[in-house]
Amino acid sequence: MNILVTGGCGFIGSNFIRQRLNESASPLCKLVNLDLLTYAGNPANLVDLASDPRYVFQKGDIGDETLVASLLQEHDIDAIVNFAAESHVDRSIDSPEPFIQTNVTGTLRLLNAARRHWSQLPDERREKFRFLHVSTDEVYGTLAPHDPAFSETTPFAPNSPYAASKAASDHLVRAFQHTYGLPTLTTNCSNNYGPYHFPEKLIPLMILNALDGKPLPVYGDGQLIRDWLYVEDHATAIWLVLQRGRTGETYNVGGLNERANLDVVKTLCALLDAKSPRPDGASYTAQITYVADRPGHDRRYAIDCSKLQSELGWAPRESFETGLAKTVDWYLKSRSWTDDITQNRYNRERLGAAK
Repeated sequence: MNILVTGGCGFIGSNFIRQRLNESASPLCKLVNLDLLTYAGNPANLVDLASDPRYVFQKGDIGDETLVASLLQEHDIDAIVNFAAESHVDRSIDSPEPFIQTNVTGTLRLLNAARRHWSQLPDERREKFRFLHVSTDEVYGTLAPHDPAFSETTPFAPNSPYAASKAASDHLVRAFQHTYGLPTLTTNCSNNYGPYHFPEKLIPLMILNALDGKPLPVYGDGQLIRDWLYVEDHATAIWLVLQRGRTGETYNVGGLNERANLDVVKTLCALLDAKSPRPDGASYTAQITYVADRPGHDRRYAIDCSKLQSELGWAPRESFETGLAKTVDWYLKSRSWTDDITQNRYNRERLGAAK
């Protein structure tokens, strides 16, 4: 199997690539990673795999249909896994247009190239070809405290520009399956966490701010609830769906770990108190501060992943406690990776914005 992975230098994409290339029984012949290397795409995530003969990196945009078509043909691609997306909600509130460009227009052009490639394959390979689109639970909107969890049939009700752009891309994928017969699959996941998570996101931000003696900013009352999914469990689910999922179907992927943001931060503080105590002996909880909530902030997400469990036999391996401990350990030993982002990438981005 030859796979094209888009956005493979990002958080989830790089963990998926690492898992697949390190899996001894994996049926991969070649894995091509197409990534534009915007602010969240980091080649350092995969630097140790660069010498693997099965791995090919190509810098480029999923919206470049000519480039995508050439990669599909040159590498004889059998499946596409689309991680490429702008995904930071705060950034989408500040500037929605990049999210429309990448998540909607980019996905459309990737689908165009995939359909042309698929239509020219021999019959047997056309039957096996797959296009898997990785999406988010945010397309479903928000839940009240006692509402049932999101299922695959929950109506879309996106509440941020980011969520709206992902909902649009999900609809495009469905339309290409229904109209053209392109064999597509979609996964909608809950909040991921784990190694290589970009430091703007809640869990790595709190870990790094705590270690650097900075405030730990908690939105609003801290009672925003998310379902937390360890990234390696998510990667396993994606691989199962790609291999055995029913074409045209959507599969929700959740960690079965609903937690309020404040509880997440306090759990992180307790782990850091034990693993890397403050010099003054005080708890990291002393650094918690409350900040104004973001506009239109969804109160609760929860995923019903029973379809994935019953059809494909998937279940998360990590509990929230074990996954979070592994995550803290990784960040404690990976300060050179985080320092490159916080000290260099952000500085370059600010300089670019100033220009």
